Amino acid sequence: MSAVTNLRAIEILDSRGNPTLQVQAELASGSRASAKVPSGASTGINEAVELRDGDTSRYLGKGVREAVNNVNTEILLALEGFAADDQRAIDETLIRLDGTENKGRLGANAILGVSLAVAHAMASEQGVPLYRRLANRDRYELPVPMFNILNGGQHADNNVDIQEFMVLPLGLPTFSEGLRAAAETFHALKAILKSKGYGTAVGDEGGFAPELKSNEEPMELIVEAIATAGYEPGGDVLIGLDAAASEFCKDGVYVFDQSDGSRRSAVEISAMWADWAARYPLISLEDGFSEVDHSGWKTGTAQLGGQLQLVGDDLFVTNPKIFQAGISDGLANSILIKLNQIGTVTETLDCIQMARDNGYTFIISHRSGETSDTTIADLAVACGGGQIKTGSTCRSDRVAKYNRLLEIEAELGSHAVYAGRQAFGAWL
Repeated sequence: MSAVTNLRAIEILDSRGNPTLQVQAELASGSRASAKVPSGASTGINEAVELRDGDTSRYLGKGVREAVNNVNTEILLALEGFAADDQRAIDETLIRLDGTENKGRLGANAILGVSLAVAHAMASEQGVPLYRRLANRDRYELPVPMFNILNGGQHADNNVDIQEFMVLPLGLPTFSEGLRAAAETFHALKAILKSKGYGTAVGDEGGFAPELKSNEEPMELIVEAIATAGYEPGGDVLIGLDAAASEFCKDGVYVFDQSDGSRRSAVEISAMWADWAARYPLISLEDGFSEVDHSGWKTGTAQLGGQLQLVGDDLFVTNPKIFQAGISDGLANSILIKLNQIGTVTETLDCIQMARDNGYTFIISHRSGETSDTTIADLAVACGGGQIKTGSTCRSDRVAKYNRLLEIEAELGSHAVYAGRQAFGAWL
């Protein structure tokens, strides 16, 4: 197999207009491929660290020229001539080279860009799509899209505390039909919002971001939109939430200060989620408790785990060590997988395998600061977790992932199955 002959990083922009990296890897065979690195807004305290320049004279201090330079000099020197077919050895070399627990010296953004670019270059050399490079088998599973339809919290400038309201078209027969149902529900919601005099501007991930009467009103509006689009709420299409509770937890109290100023203990917010699940077709709850509120997570998991997929994002940050500790403590029953939270392909795959081994579901996810890169679509198909979270259909950086999944579905034909309801079998 070919060796790495060149790495070249440049500074590009993400979907929020902030700098990020594109890295191109070239192999001795002449094969080359590039990867673009996403960036999060609502971030966990234990995430791998993006390296930013801090030079306030450009991009408000968010430039990534130092990370770019690290790829083009130190990382290239370490990997030049390295066998590109051994992804684990590539990634372990990057980790050792950085030498920190959080990849903060070279930058997780620099390290991930290289890790992904090499994986893509090897797929190109082998003449196979990335999903087949990551997992070669006869049949593949297309994921249920967790489709962001309404934004609040850190992803919108409105009075809704809950960060994401999503529709999950798990009752449809194929991925393409599921995507159509989600898109039609999105358009139905837009018409409903307009009819009520609400704004239809969108947030970071393409969901609508109107000023509303309460945190619960989005649930009512989404149920109405599902039915208006011609689908059955709770049958064809269900609802998922990303509460991002770490963002509104203050000294152990959950404070809805964007909306009504109400305050809740962990027990009280758990009861609120249970009430919503009883009255609406809610099946998935991400970060329903703060990342530092482990007692709240433990109580919530015991109370809600039988009726809801409880997803740890900030709680686990795609970190196998942190995830293993959470498993041992009985926290959550699902994990959100974000490549840039941990920083390499193989560490991400290790975290996914840990979820499988311990009976946790997993969801491949984008970040709020995205690019046109479609790696996570291939990753979702390769890993077969049955769920992908990648925003709405009105931002091209999100649509790129959905379109890539449509390409994969067409390419695989009868060798592809849609995860659908099976992905949520424990809660249906």
